[in-house]
Amino acid sequence: MNAVFKSVVTGLVLMAGQAVGHAGERGSAQEATALVQRAAAYMKANGKDRLLAEASKQKGQFIDRDLYLSVYDMNGKVLAHGANARLVGIDATQVRDADQKYFVQEILSRARTAGTGWVDYKWVDPVSKKIEDKATYLLKSGDVVIASGYYKQ
Repeated sequence: MNAVFKSVVTGLVLMAGQAVGHAGERGSAQEATALVQRAAAYMKANGKDRLLAEASKQKGQFIDRDLYLSVYDMNGKVLAHGANARLVGIDATQVRDADQKYFVQEILSRARTAGTGWVDYKWVDPVSKKIEDKATYLLKSGDVVIASGYYKQ
């Protein structure tokens, strides 16, 4: 991946974090988990295509304050993104957090080995605009990984 593409991807991902900030109450670990599980049930009932469309809606049912879904294929391609639909189609495996951690690679690895779990990383908090600790819950459902994260406070 060339340097220009990496810069564009990083910029888009950072803008995604800013797109969902709300001044009110924040999502919790339990709520992120419930959002992912609800999305998996929605996909089972309505199909993958309908989940992907709904998950990418800025005001869809899978947006809850600062919680939103990211859906990846097993190679790391973004299939849906609740904070920034412009990320759909990118290869997120080369995206790194503030500590240069390839957290999407870790999400995919955890999905392959355990099918579910949590991944910790550092990301720009849309409310504080500072780099904060974030944890993302993931669930492999069929041939996709559904994820949602919350900022640890």
